[in-house]
Amino acid sequence: MITVHHLENSRSQRILWLLEELGVEYEIRTYRRDPETLLAPDALKKVHPLGKSPVITDDAHTVAESGAIIEYLVARYDGEALVPDAGTLEHLRYIHWLHYAEGSAMPLLVMRLVFSRLGKSPMPAILRPVGKLLANGVHRKFLDPQLRLHLDYWESELRQTAWFAGNDFSAADIQMSFPLLAAESRADLSHYPNIRKVLQNMRDRPAYQRAIEKGGEFRL
Repeated sequence: MITVHHLENSRSQRILWLLEELGVEYEIRTYRRDPETLLAPDALKKVHPLGKSPVITDDAHTVAESGAIIEYLVARYDGEALVPDAGTLEHLRYIHWLHYAEGSAMPLLVMRLVFSRLGKSPMPAILRPVGKLLANGVHRKFLDPQLRLHLDYWESELRQTAWFAGNDFSAADIQMSFPLLAAESRADLSHYPNIRKVLQNMRDRPAYQRAIEKGGEFRL
């Protein structure tokens, strides 16, 4: 039996969605974030030394990192329908988006989240004005232009195909769901109709809805 060590409001939601798409039985062990630091509890370190989520246990295997988990589950549990045929352009795009999500998109979005909290508690009150000035400058000069660059890239690619790898839904779309949802909560997507369309198509999938029902809504 697969156990998903699920940190509330985290990227592990994607793994629940993937398992629902695969129709594989699993159980959820839920962990709560520290209300002040928003970090994962130390209990997760008993599962994996880094103490982060997502991580799964399956028989004697412990697998961490979203992309590695997706590749493991798709390979082990007959997920051929979620992977384009090898040697095709769609497969090349699939590999790109599967790794781009965490390699390029999420570092930027996490950085935006970190800087958005400068000037707020738990930073000492005396330092908050300086923190806010620093955050505003970094957002204006670097983070906001970079986010627009990535949003423009997604929009351009999704103008050509219905999903990220091609016209068929794939596990790469599951991997990209978290960057899209994070961007939706932190940026104006009114000028990005194709991104909004894919977000809605994701939410319309019954497996996605079951994953949200079991794992909880995102609060990004």
